[in-house]
Amino acid sequence: MASSAGLLTLAVLLGTASALGTFYGQSVNFMPVQKNKDGTLEVSFHYRQNSRASCVNDLAYRCETGLCTSLESTGASQTDRDNSGQVRWCQSEGRATANVPHNESSVTLRDSGCCWASNVGGRANWTAQAEVDLGTRSDTHTFNRCPVTATVASLRAPQNCFSRLRLLAHDPDGDPVRCRFAENASAPANVELDEGECTVRAAGQLAVGVHVFELLLDDFSAQNITMSYANGTSAVRKAFNASSSDNSAPLCRVPLHFALEILPPLPSCVAGHVLPQFLLQTPSHGEVHHASVGEKFQLYAEAQAHHANINDFQVSGPLNMTKEYKKGKFGKAEVTLSWTPQLQDLNRVAPLCFTAETQDSQSEMRCVVVRVTRSAIAKGKAIVTCSASQMTVALDKASMPDIDTSWLKLRDPSCSLTANATHIMASMSFSTCGTKVEDKGDFIVFNNEIDSFEQPNTVITRRRTVSIGFSCQFPKTSSISSYYNLHRSDYVFTESSFGSFSYSFDFFTDNNFTDKFAPKAYPLEVKLMDMVYMGIQAQTALPDVTLFIESCKATPDDNPESSLFYDLIHNGCLKDETVKVFPSDPMSFQFEVQAFKFTGNFDQVYITCSVILCQAGNPVSRCAQGCLQDPARRRRRSQAMETGSHYITQGPLELVRQSNAEKKDSVKEDAVVPPTASVPADPRHSGSGSGGWTLLGSNISTVVFAGLFVVSLVVLALVVRHMTRKRRADDHSSLLVTEMES
Repeated sequence: MASSAGLLTLAVLLGTASALGTFYGQSVNFMPVQKNKDGTLEVSFHYRQNSRASCVNDLAYRCETGLCTSLESTGASQTDRDNSGQVRWCQSEGRATANVPHNESSVTLRDSGCCWASNVGGRANWTAQAEVDLGTRSDTHTFNRCPVTATVASLRAPQNCFSRLRLLAHDPDGDPVRCRFAENASAPANVELDEGECTVRAAGQLAVGVHVFELLLDDFSAQNITMSYANGTSAVRKAFNASSSDNSAPLCRVPLHFALEILPPLPSCVAGHVLPQFLLQTPSHGEVHHASVGEKFQLYAEAQAHHANINDFQVSGPLNMTKEYKKGKFGKAEVTLSWTPQLQDLNRVAPLCFTAETQDSQSEMRCVVVRVTRSAIAKGKAIVTCSASQMTVALDKASMPDIDTSWLKLRDPSCSLTANATHIMASMSFSTCGTKVEDKGDFIVFNNEIDSFEQPNTVITRRRTVSIGFSCQFPKTSSISSYYNLHRSDYVFTESSFGSFSYSFDFFTDNNFTDKFAPKAYPLEVKLMDMVYMGIQAQTALPDVTLFIESCKATPDDNPESSLFYDLIHNGCLKDETVKVFPSDPMSFQFEVQAFKFTGNFDQVYITCSVILCQAGNPVSRCAQGCLQDPARRRRRSQAMETGSHYITQGPLELVRQSNAEKKDSVKEDAVVPPTASVPADPRHSGSGSGGWTLLGSNISTVVFAGLFVVSLVVLALVVRHMTRKRRADDHSSLLVTEMES
């Protein structure tokens, strides 16, 4: 970090806690910089260290350059440890405070030691560096606040189940945060780092063993600002541009070190099966919670693993936080975390991370932050209305006397609040106004908050801090209930970029596609060779969206994954020669197909289609690609331009039994049309089993019966002939014996 003055270097002297092969990582989190009465600046920070076997409580800090007017350290104390009896990990936290002369413009914290736990890359020594700009921001008229981050002590993932690891990268000022590998560190093999999202992703299969990460989190201003220093100098910080390499120096640089252990593969990666899955009551990743000095703060989390034992929750939290673990029924377990902030924690933004633990697996890691204020946070009464693509919040003024929109804001302050005589209101889509999305297993949750703020030039305040969180939650997949058991009613899905959307799948009486079959008409009775008319309609509040049918297949039951199936449409291409698609609007798909049945003892047919919604007019979306004869040509899906593929099913169609008159007609037809005229099994049919798809009528049974009857007559004639010859032979033998005796 550029500075016109010297840098204060704080060297971390690690004792036996960094003995060979025990280091699992560390994190540093700064308190807001304070100005003392004598003009010096107070820089305080909390440090957490992760170890494999044991955490030592005598970590020491010293100032190497002699620029500190004073330096105090509380030492480190253990905050959490492995309770399985194997002593696999622990974490400790300590606090240090340095006083810096007023003419210094930045502070640098350096850390180094040995050794990392035995790891795949063979890395032993580690180094870390944290930097803090000590200038006053022109936008807030206060000191900059640094990004907040942490991890649990021991991160684990089965080799076949690891796809991503979300890291905490919260900035109290709302600045953009970028994550990157430190200069002297590199990414492990088959690992990618999303710098903007601060997410580690698998780019291939990771080797079994421990992989180490040495990262830096940098925060930049979202707009052009000026940093002013006590020595009379200043520096301009340009607004961060992710697409430009010409960005100003970061305002803060915070280190994050952690180890990720890749475990042997598991038989199943389904969340909630063997891998623990967090349940709906658990806070979302990145949530902001509030606590006040001297009052107990509590956080509750719940997880479930149907086929594994959740034996504990691993927690990375502030010192003196307590953990109460309870085991429930059906593979469930819960934890309640309690913490009472002290006066020295005032204005702290504390990271809090947790995972659910089993012997052989671990849930995803979730992290939240806890903001500590002097008095209780005002919580108003809010009513939230959730629609398919947006949410509306109405805050009751009567629940918060003297409330005023002039000092309230949404997470994104550029979105405005409105008010009437009784309520303060705001409406937003699921992708605007700072709304965040969280995947909570079977649900997707969209959340935002209304917070209080002060004008930049405010010196004092007599208002209470206000924080009102609100959210909408949707099941990932749901089927609206119907009075009828057979007819499939609308399917509703939710995705982060498209909000909530639904599909209706219906059979129609003719190719006008105006009259649907009523639910009570199911199963629909059809005759072979009749035309069947189907229509799919998408519903969403988003504009400029188009529907694409990627595939449609027939199955003999309502299992879309049945091994016996027949493709009507595949990869966007028509596969059955009787399928005809009719023109329709961009949100509809209408088509017909000739009625059929599966050979064998199957009388019903279900139709399952894979459907996608795309951003209209986007030339690289799946909708624009159309029919793909070579599926490998399909481009990687972008969540911003299209939804995932969703299966919707309708049916059944049921074969109508023929009347006697029809059977006679079939016999006549069979006299001139041989059985071999039946359509053979289509090579495009990739199902297995004794059945195949063909256009068969009930005349087949007559042909088969006649054939069997003829065969029976032939067999009977052969048997009679054989018995006759045998009797004649016996008579001849008896005659010879009689003649010899005589």
